[in-house]
Amino acid sequence: MPVQDQGVFPERYSIIPRVLVFARRGEAVLLLKGAPTKRLWANQYNGVGGHVEAGESVLAAARREFLEETGLELTDAHLAAIVMIDTGQPTGIGMYVFSGTAAAGEPQAGPEGALEWVAPQDLASLPLVEDLPVLLPRVLAWQPGEPVIFARYFYTPKNALVVEFT
Repeated sequence: MPVQDQGVFPERYSIIPRVLVFARRGEAVLLLKGAPTKRLWANQYNGVGGHVEAGESVLAAARREFLEETGLELTDAHLAAIVMIDTGQPTGIGMYVFSGTAAAGEPQAGPEGALEWVAPQDLASLPLVEDLPVLLPRVLAWQPGEPVIFARYFYTPKNALVVEFT
C-alpha cells in the first residue's frame, strides 16, 4: 500500500508511542525512583522508559531508553503488554511494555532518578506511580510465549485513573 493510502488524517484519533521496561535479575526488578525535582512522579517508582523516536521500532526504543537511563544493555527483551491510554484529547498514548533481563554490571543513575533492584514482595511498601500496583504484578507474572497483555487506561471526570484489562 502506498504511503498516501495509509489513512493519516488530522481528524482521526492518534497516539504518541512510548516504551516502558521492567528488567529483572533473578526475582528482583529494576525500578527508577523519580528524582525529587521531576515534574512528573517525583519520588515515585516506575519502570525505565520513554518516547519512541521517528523511524525507530518499539523494541529498539526500549533497548535505547534502557541503555540511556541505566547504562546497561537490555537482553532477552519481550513485548509483554500494550496499553492504550485515553487522555480525553484527540491524541492518546500507546505504551509498549517490555519484560527483559539487565546485562551484567551495576545500573548508573542519571538525572531521571535513582535506580533500585526491588524484590516483588517489597513492591507494596513503595510509592509506585499510580498504575504500577495493577500493571506490574501482571507483567512480572507474564512469561514469553504467553499472549500479550492488553489494557486500556482512561480517566473519570474527577481525574481518577481507571485501568481495564481485556
